[in-house]
Amino acid sequence: MTDNNIKTLRLRRGKEESLDRFHPWVFSGALTSMPDDIDEGDLVYVETADGRRIGTGHFQIGSIAVRMLTFSDEAIDEAFYQRRLSEALRLRRALGLIRDDNNAFRLVHGEGDFLPGLVVDIYGPTAVVQAHSPGMHFARNIIARQLVELPDAGIRNVYYKSETTLPYKAHLDPQNDYIIGSAENDIAVENGLKFRIDWLRGQKTGFFVDQRDNRTLLQQYSSGRRVLNMFCYTGGFSVYSLRGGAASVTSVDSSAKAVSLTDANVALNFTDDTRHRSVAEDAFKFLDNMADNEYDLIILDPPAFAKHRSALRNALRGYQKLNARAFEKIASGGILFTFSCSQAVSKEQFRLAVFSAAAQTGRKVRILHQLTQPADHPINIYHPEGEYLKGLVLYVE
Repeated sequence: MTDNNIKTLRLRRGKEESLDRFHPWVFSGALTSMPDDIDEGDLVYVETADGRRIGTGHFQIGSIAVRMLTFSDEAIDEAFYQRRLSEALRLRRALGLIRDDNNAFRLVHGEGDFLPGLVVDIYGPTAVVQAHSPGMHFARNIIARQLVELPDAGIRNVYYKSETTLPYKAHLDPQNDYIIGSAENDIAVENGLKFRIDWLRGQKTGFFVDQRDNRTLLQQYSSGRRVLNMFCYTGGFSVYSLRGGAASVTSVDSSAKAVSLTDANVALNFTDDTRHRSVAEDAFKFLDNMADNEYDLIILDPPAFAKHRSALRNALRGYQKLNARAFEKIASGGILFTFSCSQAVSKEQFRLAVFSAAAQTGRKVRILHQLTQPADHPINIYHPEGEYLKGLVLYVE
């Protein structure tokens, strides 16, 4: 099936190997000269140096020149998006995520759901859509229509939130706004706990659904412990710790707005619970000033220290410094949950940074769990770069 309106990009000789293994990215250096009349977000065919067509993708300016949508001969139309979104929903149903006590989950995780450049998070009747590529930006209205038409999904509202996720060089000027529907109840339910989701002004899509399974694990370790939740944002870990029977929970974030949202979420689930307090303060300053042995369960879930490989060295130093502070302060027999959400940082690099922090402090440390993202953030087996969340649960003597 050929559409004469779609341009064809040709690979340099020998550059098709990764694509023949279904890796969904075409790097700009792999291409021969570019047509003059090609625009950001255009659909393009990709073919080998000898003219064999590999598939179809979205073109964009930058090191990743094409994000492949298909490696077969299929049209990229409304039916295409309907199929991919239906497949994504079927997986979430199979995972048991759509229940009376759980209506918050990720429906589309970019390359992991064979829709590179697209993220869709569901909060009850509202889908929050983020485009990370110009092609998905231009397809946003098609995607929104197909979302509300998904059978038995209950999606009535589609909020588009891509002002901070699209390449700024594309000059697309996206506006965060509802494509379909309008504001409804902003309270979502995760494993029976209620959370107020600020998809209008909050980070990402308003909530970090990728820590759901790790919050559940934390709950199991919380009974009777004095818990410190650093970089608390919306207080997800804090609320789970309280349900797990923590003796006390302290939530810390440099953002007063985040601390206010944490307090609101605690109040939604545990009215007037005196076990919780919140502090708006820089994380390193708080750790420096707190007493030794004050906490025996600490969560370190910082924002991405390295969004690009150019920042990798500084990021690894940051992780080492942060974890060293926690190792120095945590009580003997304490549990440390520590994370990196930086895609540029590998599991091995993160683990080495934490190892270096432990060695620096001389504490005896054992790994209890090695954590990753949940199943609604699937990793395309042909795209290992999709594994971005790394975590360790450590026992500190």
